[in-house]
Amino acid sequence: MPPPVGIIKLNFNVSLDKPIQLGTRGMNIDHHETLVTAFSRNSRVGLAIKAKVLTLLEDLKLAKANSLFTLLDEGVSNSPISDKLEGEKLVEVYGSDYGDTFSPVAKIASVRLLLSMATMCSWPLYQLDIKNVFLHGDLVEEVYMEQPPGFVAQGESGLVCRLRRSLYGLKQSPRAWFGRFSSIVQEFGMLRCTADHSVFYHHNSLGQCIYLVVYVDDIVITSSDQDGIQKLKQHLFTHFQTKDLGKLKYFLGIEIAQSSSGVVLSQRKYALNILEETGMLDCKPIDTPMDPNVKLVPGQGEPLGDPGRYRRLVGQGVLYKNRGHTQVVGYTDADWASSPTDRHSTSGYCVFIGGNLISRKSKKQDVVVRSSAEAEYRAMALATCELIWLRHLLQELRFGKDEQMKLICDNQATLHIASNSVFHERTKHIEVDCHFIREKIASGCVATSFVNSNDQLADIFTKSLRGPRIKYICNKFGAYDIYAPA
Repeated sequence: MPPPVGIIKLNFNVSLDKPIQLGTRGMNIDHHETLVTAFSRNSRVGLAIKAKVLTLLEDLKLAKANSLFTLLDEGVSNSPISDKLEGEKLVEVYGSDYGDTFSPVAKIASVRLLLSMATMCSWPLYQLDIKNVFLHGDLVEEVYMEQPPGFVAQGESGLVCRLRRSLYGLKQSPRAWFGRFSSIVQEFGMLRCTADHSVFYHHNSLGQCIYLVVYVDDIVITSSDQDGIQKLKQHLFTHFQTKDLGKLKYFLGIEIAQSSSGVVLSQRKYALNILEETGMLDCKPIDTPMDPNVKLVPGQGEPLGDPGRYRRLVGQGVLYKNRGHTQVVGYTDADWASSPTDRHSTSGYCVFIGGNLISRKSKKQDVVVRSSAEAEYRAMALATCELIWLRHLLQELRFGKDEQMKLICDNQATLHIASNSVFHERTKHIEVDCHFIREKIASGCVATSFVNSNDQLADIFTKSLRGPRIKYICNKFGAYDIYAPA
């Protein structure tokens, strides 16, 4: 007969007939794992509790191995922070218990660029995962916590934990972790990009290179030097509890398949999960996600019960190929005063590197513009900023040729404003944007050109379109049905 479930308490006061006592001086976690495994094998609730306790025991193992804290007399701390090691709310004061909390994460455009680079150079892509990342960061502040209830060794009940490393729940943990990871990677000889601090690179005297991008605990590595990859992995294994996931297959919700034809980026699994969640697996498909004849106005219609479901529907599959060049080309577009409530316009752009879609954006403009040319010009300024950033990133990574970037627009008036140092009554109030774009054109950094509206690929980011138009643009993006017959 299984023991009663109540013997294991959810607040982590783990006990058999009496509490399990675990201290940092005489901790025997393996023994208690054996005891916990014997609990409630036939009880669903008991199994759930057992899994939670085993997770906590694993965290305590890691805490001990990483010297997460040291025990001190309670009187040493003037203002201890109470924490149950996991999950409970902390009361921290800015300036004393923590300082800056910002931690960079990789831009999705940087991830796509790395995948495109690997495709164009036929490099392998590998993935690593680091366990319990927030337990690895070095703390600068003086932070204390209470010992976890039920895990206090005999003779240590009057002591508190002085944290030496970060902990889940601390506001500064993400920043502390990234700082530690950056220093370890740079010890290997890699440099951190100034354009994206989550991207690291290394070039040796033989012309070989290693690239790494990190998103919290997920790491992607590609290189022309297979031996260098193994050395980098070993360096990370030495400092962190790291799992080698082999070839890159799944990253940030994107399925990635590598083949001789290129690299396929797909969100099929993600889309199927959404359809299953919304009960629409057997629904009849339509050729456009939005009705081109409908203008959405706040306060009209029935609001969505769960707006998050709609926001998660965006996604597509894209094929990255090696097309034999690394030219940077951007398409920029805007509608005019399309918002029925405030008459603001919408900017949109997409950027290709080597023919592969790397960056895309749709953004409502902040001001009311007086003409379609001004709306297009503000969209051009937004796209130019992205082109300059990508150029900086490519130069740091020493990838591709340092050649002129192209910016394509379907508005002749906008192109004339960009190319001619003339102001008149309709454009004098956008002088700052004019000088910014004109400077880049005059320096040869960016060259503008005209495209017919039918071939304007950024059109899809500014307004709702009909099915055939969507299909045409998506094909230009490299999207296709990987399950379609050959």
